[in-house]
Amino acid sequence: MSRRELRKNIFLLLFRIEFNTREELQEQTEMFLEEKPEISEADSSYIRNKVDAILDVQEEIDQTIMKICTGWRLERLGKTELAILRLAVYEMLKDDDIPKGVAINEALELAKIYCSEDAPRFINGVLAKLA
Repeated sequence: MSRRELRKNIFLLLFRIEFNTREELQEQTEMFLEEKPEISEADSSYIRNKVDAILDVQEEIDQTIMKICTGWRLERLGKTELAILRLAVYEMLKDDDIPKGVAINEALELAKIYCSEDAPRFINGVLAKLA
């Protein structure tokens, strides 16, 4: 599976988790992966590990997003936009294997597919301030 496909599945799982409690994380992860039999065991492991890593530092990621989005509360952001931002901020700050420009570009591609028309511009503005 390509990195783009892996990233898309990580985003989709992060988005799904937004509607559930942390206690349901394991169950939601398993259900998500069962719904996608095309995902190999190695890719499933990568997705699980990346989601766990993001959730482990979610508070730090959220604080970073709030510092950049002055005047906004996380609750005002759409769940889709928030999931994309969390993934991109994690990649930019914590994943040395992914160049910041790639993280931004991939976030914009996800936003073009899954968000409203104005969201890519907003997400680009937030991530550009972090770069």
